Amino acid sequence: MTGSVFLIPTFLYDQAIETIPLYVLDAVKQCQVFFVENERTARRHLKLLWREMVIDDYKWFTIHKAESEVQQAFTQLLKEGKNIGIISEAGCPGIADPGQVLVNAAQKAGSIVKPLVGPSSILLALMASGMNGQRFQFTGYLPIDNGERRTALKELENESAKKNCTQIFIETPYRNNQLIKQLAETCKPQTQLCIAVDITAPTETIVTKTIGEWKKQLPDIHKRLAIFLLYSS
Repeated sequence: MTGSVFLIPTFLYDQAIETIPLYVLDAVKQCQVFFVENERTARRHLKLLWREMVIDDYKWFTIHKAESEVQQAFTQLLKEGKNIGIISEAGCPGIADPGQVLVNAAQKAGSIVKPLVGPSSILLALMASGMNGQRFQFTGYLPIDNGERRTALKELENESAKKNCTQIFIETPYRNNQLIKQLAETCKPQTQLCIAVDITAPTETIVTKTIGEWKKQLPDIHKRLAIFLLYSS
């Protein structure tokens, strides 16, 4: 019998332990092996959930981009009947996360995959934005090159209007302000932009305004974790 795979949610903010349901700990206790995006933070996360946990009693693998050797080790451990926990760096495994490759391997192996409830910055931002939650698209990171990024923003704005679709994307925190400035310069004044910052932290702010309104005073969110949502009608 193959092992099971538990998709273990993590904190978006280190001190927000209350955002992780109690039943996640029951799943952790069933695992013998963990495949994680960052071993140091994953270990800290689990110790916050379960202080008595003896970390070195478990096997640990770093996912990286789920290279072929990682996938092979993962599949072999499932064949041996080991229960595996997958932990992403923030939020929910498999969502904007390299763990998706391992989940795909688990499905192919016929293993039981258990997704566990926890905070997803993408969904929390969408919920609070007031934008279309019936039709939305997450596009991840936009191009770094200014010209390519400007083109991408126009395409997202046009597609939003055409499909009545909320566009969701992220940026490296130290480029947040640059992205906001380019959004203000590129998008139409009536297009809505939601900027969701530090979700679940005491400093959380989730604000939706039109581009025209944002241009009156652009926010400074340099080096803060943020999600951006765009909606054009």
